[in-house]
Amino acid sequence: MKKLEILKYIVIDVDGTMTDGSIYYDCNGNEFKKFNTRDAAAFFCMNDVGIQTIVVTGRECFATERRLAELGVKHLYQNIKNKKVFLDQFVESNDISYSEMGYIGDDLNDYDAMEVCGFRACPKNACEEIRELVDYVSDVRGGEGAVRDIAEYLLKARKQWDKAIRNVYGCKSIKVKDK
Repeated sequence: MKKLEILKYIVIDVDGTMTDGSIYYDCNGNEFKKFNTRDAAAFFCMNDVGIQTIVVTGRECFATERRLAELGVKHLYQNIKNKKVFLDQFVESNDISYSEMGYIGDDLNDYDAMEVCGFRACPKNACEEIRELVDYVSDVRGGEGAVRDIAEYLLKARKQWDKAIRNVYGCKSIKVKDK
């Protein structure tokens, strides 16, 4: 539980985590992705409680930029081929420790970076190696609201979910029990 309480940052992968991992191209070469609207609650609520989201992806796509701008993400890093090297630089330049960082990912390109983080989680359909590494496996598949499920798990464990959804959505009468 203590490792959840000290988290200040959550690194989130895109393809296979925020999306179902599919990539669509039209006849002009434009790339499309499908994002799940339920994941928005994760970004808004984590921001509300002071957890910064850092989105790191190995691909570059305008659809990703647009969606994350809608979610108010200030830290988007695309076309990152080695996520561990990137995180090493991020940690050093921001004078933080890996114990303050969580990671939500789904595939082998996330493994080295996830391994060093204080909290690790993945969607239900993550590869076997990632599922064996993490602290929490969501019951939800990537692209179907897994990021929200993981954020809800994290914030309920920290007893912050109820307050965050009240602040973000103005739901004064909603009944939610933090774990």
